[in-house]
Amino acid sequence: MTAIGNQDALNKWTDVFMNTYGAPQLHLVKGNGATVTDADGNDYVDMLAGIAVNSLGHGHPALIDAVSTQVSQLGHISNFFGSDAALNAAARLREKFGDPEAKVFFCNSGGEANEAAFKLSRLTGRTTVLAAENGFHGRTMGALSLTGQPGKREPFAPLVPGVEYYAYGDIGHVRELVDKHVGDVAAIFMEPIQGEVGVIPAPEGFLNDVRALCDEHGILMVVDEVQTGVGRTGDFFAFTQSGVQPDIVTMAKGLAGGMPIGAVVANAKTAELFTPGAHGTTFGGNPIACAAANAVLDIVDDAFCVAVKEKGEGLAGAVDKLAGVDQVRGRGLMLGVVLSSPVAKDAVRVGLKHGVILNAPTDNVLRLTPPLTITDEELGRAVAALEATLNECVEETR
Repeated sequence: MTAIGNQDALNKWTDVFMNTYGAPQLHLVKGNGATVTDADGNDYVDMLAGIAVNSLGHGHPALIDAVSTQVSQLGHISNFFGSDAALNAAARLREKFGDPEAKVFFCNSGGEANEAAFKLSRLTGRTTVLAAENGFHGRTMGALSLTGQPGKREPFAPLVPGVEYYAYGDIGHVRELVDKHVGDVAAIFMEPIQGEVGVIPAPEGFLNDVRALCDEHGILMVVDEVQTGVGRTGDFFAFTQSGVQPDIVTMAKGLAGGMPIGAVVANAKTAELFTPGAHGTTFGGNPIACAAANAVLDIVDDAFCVAVKEKGEGLAGAVDKLAGVDQVRGRGLMLGVVLSSPVAKDAVRVGLKHGVILNAPTDNVLRLTPPLTITDEELGRAVAALEATLNECVEETR
């Protein structure tokens, strides 16, 4: 197929794709680091990174080498057989989880990881699961049932029964629901930072309070690190800042730097609930995705996470000074820019004119999740473009 221009490509989009996303903003053809190029040759600083997926940016040599080497040696083999790539990745995730007896399940996405954790919790024999209002855990039926956003759930009702929603950060409400279903709460799901509703961190001490409540009642604590994990917040896992140890952690997005992968890590007692035939996935743990994950894990070490934290602090400080910004919240390179007026959706459109890719989860919040490898020069260009974007948006509203 010959290369076509940006507008020609976008015009053809609705002819061949289901309308699940609407027409794309751009037709991208290549990327390098935190910069991407569209079909017309225009460059953009990518402050979204595939929604926190491209942890090493675009075209990282280590990722290219790992994937190309693996695919030339051994591709898909199914879970009837093992591979070095999967074995090594699982062992390293167990070490990151901080439990030498933990076990790993590989799948292909964050939604699948949360589906697996949901099923694992039901094997306790209890039926009730608690999840946070406004939380997001995926769009498959089980993960959607955990998602505390009625607008996303209601078109697909009836969903999986037995899920109730607590006010995020309100331990009193969580305790009320536990008391309401005393002896029958299997798990409490939570995100350390709610990303899809504007980057809202859990209040200080909330994860610790939930851990204590779970210990008191024999409930599984499930932490969804799909978006926050793999160094995104300046720690490999965001939950470590609270000093808690979950029973289960789910992850995906940045784990393989752009290759499709998901993972569930659970302590030994919980992991034993899965037995052969209880759960599975055809492509989970395939050597190519796991080779990519190993390349990411080679790079995202403690020093790398410290650098992410420093970059995030610098970015937050620079953006917080811009006109039209009320506050910047979040950690590391997962930031929510709260605007003083509801122009976030407009800013996404205008930002493209100024050479920056932005994301607006709500009308007054921009979400910044650039590649973790973004350079100071790219950050500087992004801040300048964001300043010009916000200034133009303000002018448009006058």
